[in-house]
Amino acid sequence: MDGREIRLRRLFGSQNRAVIIAIDHGLFDGPIPAMEDLPKTAAKINPEVDAVLLAPGMLRRCFSVFSDHRRPIAVVRLNWNTVYCFAWNYRQAYSAYSCSVEEALREGMDVALVSLTLQTGDEERDARNVEIFAKLTNDAHRLGIPVIGEYFPTGHLDMSADDLHQNVKTGSRIVAELGADAIKTFYTRKFAEVTNSCPVPVLGLGAEKLPTQLAALKLAQAEIKAGACGVVFGRNAIQVPNPHAFQAALCQVVHHDAKPEKILAKFNLK
Repeated sequence: MDGREIRLRRLFGSQNRAVIIAIDHGLFDGPIPAMEDLPKTAAKINPEVDAVLLAPGMLRRCFSVFSDHRRPIAVVRLNWNTVYCFAWNYRQAYSAYSCSVEEALREGMDVALVSLTLQTGDEERDARNVEIFAKLTNDAHRLGIPVIGEYFPTGHLDMSADDLHQNVKTGSRIVAELGADAIKTFYTRKFAEVTNSCPVPVLGLGAEKLPTQLAALKLAQAEIKAGACGVVFGRNAIQVPNPHAFQAALCQVVHHDAKPEKILAKFNLK
Protein backbone atom coordinates (compact mmCIF):
# COMPACT_ATOMS: atom_id res chain seq x y z
CA MET A 1 0.00 0.00 0.00
CA ASP A 2 1.52 3.33 -1.07
CA GLY A 3 1.26 6.69 0.70
CA ARG A 4 -1.57 7.85 -1.52
CA GLU A 5 -3.72 4.87 -0.59
CA ILE A 6 -2.89 5.25 3.10
CA ARG A 7 -4.02 8.87 3.07
CA LEU A 8 -7.23 7.98 1.25
CA ARG A 9 -8.05 5.23 3.73
CA ARG A 10 -7.42 7.59 6.60
CA LEU A 11 -9.75 10.16 5.05
CA PHE A 12 -12.66 7.80 4.39
CA GLY A 13 -12.09 5.35 7.23
CA SER A 14 -13.43 1.83 7.57
CA GLN A 15 -16.95 2.92 6.60
CA ASN A 16 -15.75 4.63 3.42
CA ARG A 17 -17.46 7.88 4.45
CA ALA A 18 -16.05 11.28 5.26
CA VAL A 19 -17.20 14.58 6.73
CA ILE A 20 -15.14 17.53 5.51
CA ILE A 21 -15.61 21.05 6.87
CA ALA A 22 -14.74 23.78 4.37
CA ILE A 23 -13.28 27.07 5.61
CA ASP A 24 -11.61 28.19 2.36
CA HIS A 25 -14.26 30.78 1.46
CA GLY A 26 -11.94 33.73 2.10
CA LEU A 27 -9.90 32.71 -0.93
CA PHE A 28 -12.75 34.00 -3.11
CA ASP A 29 -15.09 36.00 -0.87
CA GLY A 30 -12.74 37.60 1.62
CA PRO A 31 -14.03 37.60 5.22
CA ILE A 32 -17.61 36.37 5.46
CA PRO A 33 -19.83 36.12 8.57
CA ALA A 34 -18.48 33.61 11.12
CA MET A 35 -15.18 33.42 9.19
CA GLU A 36 -13.79 36.90 9.78
CA ASP A 37 -11.12 35.55 12.14
CA LEU A 38 -10.15 32.23 10.60
CA PRO A 39 -8.01 30.88 13.48
CA LYS A 40 -11.00 31.42 15.80
CA THR A 41 -13.23 29.73 13.22
CA ALA A 42 -10.87 26.76 13.08
CA ALA A 43 -11.09 26.46 16.86
CA LYS A 44 -14.84 25.80 16.45
CA ILE A 45 -14.24 22.70 14.33
CA ASN A 46 -15.18 19.46 16.03
CA PRO A 47 -12.23 17.00 16.12
CA GLU A 48 -14.70 14.25 15.18
CA VAL A 49 -14.79 15.46 11.58
CA ASP A 50 -12.55 13.68 9.12
CA ALA A 51 -10.98 16.63 7.34
CA VAL A 52 -10.84 20.39 6.98
CA LEU A 53 -10.61 22.14 3.60
CA LEU A 54 -8.72 25.41 3.60
CA ALA A 55 -6.57 27.71 1.47
CA PRO A 56 -2.80 27.10 1.33
CA GLY A 57 -1.93 30.39 3.03
CA MET A 58 -4.16 29.59 6.02
CA LEU A 59 -2.82 26.16 6.94
CA ARG A 60 -0.15 27.44 9.32
CA ARG A 61 -2.54 30.11 10.65
CA CYS A 62 -5.04 27.42 11.68
CA PHE A 63 -2.55 24.93 13.07
CA SER A 64 -4.57 24.39 16.27
CA VAL A 65 -7.17 22.23 14.54
CA PHE A 66 -4.41 19.89 13.32
CA SER A 67 -2.31 19.75 16.50
CA ASP A 68 -4.02 16.84 18.29
CA HIS A 69 -2.86 13.28 17.63
CA ARG A 70 -6.36 12.44 16.36
CA ARG A 71 -6.44 15.53 14.17
CA PRO A 72 -8.56 15.90 11.04
CA ILE A 73 -6.88 15.58 7.66
CA ALA A 74 -5.70 18.82 6.08
CA VAL A 75 -7.16 19.24 2.58
CA VAL A 76 -5.62 22.16 0.69
CA ARG A 77 -7.07 23.87 -2.39
CA LEU A 78 -4.35 24.25 -5.03
CA ASN A 79 -5.98 26.34 -7.77
CA TRP A 80 -8.02 29.52 -7.95
CA ASN A 81 -10.97 30.04 -10.27
CA THR A 82 -12.95 33.15 -11.13
CA VAL A 83 -16.18 31.12 -11.17
CA TYR A 84 -16.29 31.35 -7.36
CA CYS A 85 -16.12 35.16 -7.26
CA PHE A 86 -19.87 35.72 -7.14
CA ALA A 87 -19.60 39.17 -5.54
CA TRP A 88 -17.56 40.38 -8.52
CA ASN A 89 -20.06 38.91 -10.99
CA TYR A 90 -17.37 36.84 -12.70
CA ARG A 91 -18.79 34.08 -14.90
CA GLN A 92 -15.97 33.18 -17.29
CA ALA A 93 -14.39 30.48 -15.11
CA TYR A 94 -10.70 31.07 -15.63
CA SER A 95 -8.55 28.72 -13.56
CA ALA A 96 -5.10 29.68 -12.23
CA TYR A 97 -2.40 28.07 -10.12
CA SER A 98 -2.42 29.29 -6.54
CA CYS A 99 -0.01 26.85 -4.91
CA SER A 100 2.28 24.06 -6.02
CA VAL A 101 2.00 20.60 -4.53
CA GLU A 102 5.50 20.90 -3.06
CA GLU A 103 4.70 24.21 -1.37
CA ALA A 104 1.46 22.85 0.09
CA LEU A 105 3.29 19.77 1.37
CA ARG A 106 5.80 21.96 3.17
CA GLU A 107 2.87 23.71 4.87
CA GLY A 108 1.45 20.37 6.08
CA MET A 109 -1.08 19.28 3.42
CA ASP A 110 -2.37 15.70 3.61
CA VAL A 111 -4.75 15.70 0.62
CA ALA A 112 -4.99 18.08 -2.33
CA LEU A 113 -8.15 19.59 -3.78
CA VAL A 114 -8.09 20.69 -7.42
CA SER A 115 -11.11 22.25 -9.09
CA LEU A 116 -12.29 22.02 -12.68
CA THR A 117 -14.93 24.04 -14.48
CA LEU A 118 -16.01 23.19 -18.03
CA GLN A 119 -18.58 24.38 -20.57
CA THR A 120 -17.37 27.94 -20.05
CA GLY A 121 -18.39 28.94 -23.56
CA ASP A 122 -14.79 28.97 -24.79
CA GLU A 123 -13.06 25.80 -25.99
CA GLU A 124 -9.57 27.21 -25.40
CA ARG A 125 -10.47 28.16 -21.83
CA ASP A 126 -11.93 24.70 -21.16
CA ALA A 127 -8.75 23.10 -22.50
CA ARG A 128 -6.59 25.36 -20.33
CA ASN A 129 -8.65 24.49 -17.26
CA VAL A 130 -8.17 20.79 -18.00
CA GLU A 131 -4.44 21.35 -18.47
CA ILE A 132 -4.13 22.99 -15.05
CA PHE A 133 -6.25 20.31 -13.40
CA ALA A 134 -4.25 17.47 -14.99
CA LYS A 135 -0.86 18.96 -14.14
CA LEU A 136 -1.69 19.57 -10.48
CA THR A 137 -3.26 16.10 -10.17
CA ASN A 138 -0.25 14.40 -11.75
CA ASP A 139 2.16 16.42 -9.60
CA ALA A 140 0.26 15.36 -6.47
CA HIS A 141 0.17 11.70 -7.45
CA ARG A 142 3.88 11.70 -8.21
CA LEU A 143 4.47 12.70 -4.58
CA GLY A 144 1.97 10.20 -3.16
CA ILE A 145 -0.78 12.75 -2.45
CA PRO A 146 -4.41 11.88 -3.27
CA VAL A 147 -6.55 14.45 -5.05
CA ILE A 148 -10.16 15.42 -4.46
CA GLY A 149 -11.36 16.73 -7.81
CA GLU A 150 -13.98 19.45 -7.45
CA TYR A 151 -16.36 19.81 -10.36
CA PHE A 152 -18.10 23.19 -10.32
CA PRO A 153 -20.53 24.09 -13.13
CA THR A 154 -20.37 27.47 -14.82
CA GLY A 155 -23.49 29.53 -14.06
CA HIS A 156 -25.08 26.92 -11.83
CA LEU A 157 -27.46 29.43 -10.25
CA ASP A 158 -29.09 30.08 -13.61
CA MET A 159 -29.45 26.43 -14.65
CA SER A 160 -32.60 24.37 -14.60
CA ALA A 161 -32.54 21.32 -12.34
CA ASP A 162 -32.18 19.05 -15.38
CA ASP A 163 -29.36 21.08 -16.92
CA LEU A 164 -27.50 21.21 -13.60
CA HIS A 165 -27.80 17.45 -13.23
CA GLN A 166 -26.51 16.70 -16.71
CA ASN A 167 -23.64 19.15 -16.34
CA VAL A 168 -22.60 17.68 -12.99
CA LYS A 169 -22.98 14.11 -14.21
CA THR A 170 -20.79 14.72 -17.25
CA GLY A 171 -18.23 16.91 -15.51
CA SER A 172 -17.81 14.61 -12.53
CA ARG A 173 -17.03 11.66 -14.77
CA ILE A 174 -14.49 13.76 -16.68
CA VAL A 175 -12.80 14.71 -13.40
CA ALA A 176 -12.60 11.03 -12.46
CA GLU A 177 -11.23 10.13 -15.90
CA LEU A 178 -8.52 12.78 -15.46
CA GLY A 179 -7.28 10.95 -12.36
CA ALA A 180 -9.06 12.35 -9.31
CA ASP A 181 -9.19 9.98 -6.34
CA ALA A 182 -12.52 11.41 -5.16
CA ILE A 183 -15.08 13.92 -6.45
CA LYS A 184 -16.60 16.96 -4.71
CA THR A 185 -19.65 18.34 -6.46
CA PHE A 186 -23.24 19.56 -6.30
CA TYR A 187 -26.18 17.46 -5.19
CA THR A 188 -28.62 17.09 -8.09
CA ARG A 189 -32.17 15.81 -8.47
CA LYS A 190 -30.84 12.46 -9.76
CA PHE A 191 -27.68 12.35 -7.71
CA ALA A 192 -27.56 8.53 -7.71
CA GLU A 193 -26.79 8.75 -11.44
CA VAL A 194 -23.76 10.89 -10.61
CA THR A 195 -22.45 8.58 -7.89
CA ASN A 196 -23.14 5.43 -9.91
CA SER A 197 -21.33 6.72 -12.98
CA CYS A 198 -18.16 7.74 -11.08
CA PRO A 199 -15.64 4.96 -10.29
CA VAL A 200 -14.31 6.94 -7.31
CA PRO A 201 -15.99 8.20 -4.10
CA VAL A 202 -18.27 11.21 -4.53
CA LEU A 203 -18.67 13.91 -1.85
CA GLY A 204 -21.80 16.06 -1.87
CA LEU A 205 -21.62 19.81 -1.32
CA GLY A 206 -23.53 21.80 1.22
CA ALA A 207 -23.48 24.79 -1.21
CA GLU A 208 -25.59 27.84 -0.28
CA LYS A 209 -26.57 28.39 3.36
CA LEU A 210 -29.83 26.58 4.06
CA PRO A 211 -32.57 28.17 6.20
CA THR A 212 -32.39 25.63 9.04
CA GLN A 213 -29.95 23.16 10.54
CA LEU A 214 -32.52 20.41 9.99
CA ALA A 215 -32.57 21.20 6.28
CA ALA A 216 -28.77 20.91 6.19
CA LEU A 217 -28.81 17.54 7.95
CA LYS A 218 -31.54 16.32 5.59
CA LEU A 219 -29.38 17.35 2.63
CA ALA A 220 -26.51 15.28 4.01
CA GLN A 221 -28.86 12.35 4.52
CA ALA A 222 -30.16 12.63 0.94
CA GLU A 223 -26.62 12.74 -0.47
CA ILE A 224 -25.60 9.62 1.46
CA LYS A 225 -28.77 7.76 0.44
CA ALA A 226 -27.98 8.60 -3.20
CA GLY A 227 -24.60 6.92 -2.93
CA ALA A 228 -22.27 9.70 -1.78
CA CYS A 229 -19.31 8.68 0.36
CA GLY A 230 -19.49 11.82 2.42
CA VAL A 231 -20.14 15.55 2.46
CA VAL A 232 -18.26 18.84 2.29
CA PHE A 233 -20.09 21.48 4.31
CA GLY A 234 -18.90 25.03 4.86
CA ARG A 235 -21.44 27.76 5.62
CA ASN A 236 -23.99 25.18 6.80
CA ALA A 237 -21.50 23.82 9.34
CA ILE A 238 -19.90 27.10 10.44
CA GLN A 239 -22.59 29.80 10.25
CA VAL A 240 -24.67 28.16 12.96
CA PRO A 241 -25.12 28.99 16.68
CA ASN A 242 -23.09 25.99 17.86
CA PRO A 243 -20.76 24.72 15.11
CA HIS A 244 -19.21 22.06 17.37
CA ALA A 245 -22.60 20.47 18.11
CA PHE A 246 -23.87 20.71 14.55
CA GLN A 247 -20.73 19.05 13.20
CA ALA A 248 -21.13 16.23 15.73
CA ALA A 249 -24.70 15.76 14.51
CA LEU A 250 -23.51 15.84 10.90
CA CYS A 251 -21.00 13.09 11.66
CA GLN A 252 -23.78 10.97 13.13
CA VAL A 253 -25.90 11.38 9.99
CA VAL A 254 -23.04 10.63 7.60
CA HIS A 255 -21.19 7.93 9.51
CA HIS A 256 -24.05 6.18 11.28
CA ASP A 257 -27.18 6.94 9.19
CA ALA A 258 -28.78 8.77 12.11
CA LYS A 259 -32.16 10.32 11.38
CA PRO A 260 -31.86 14.12 11.18
CA GLU A 261 -34.90 14.84 13.35
CA LYS A 262 -33.69 12.61 16.18
CA ILE A 263 -30.11 13.78 16.06
CA LEU A 264 -31.27 17.41 16.02
CA ALA A 265 -33.00 16.86 19.34
CA LYS A 266 -30.09 14.88 20.79
CA PHE A 267 -27.68 17.77 20.26
CA ASN A 268 -30.24 20.41 21.18
CA LEU A 269 -30.11 22.06 17.77
CA LYS A 270 -32.87 24.20 16.29
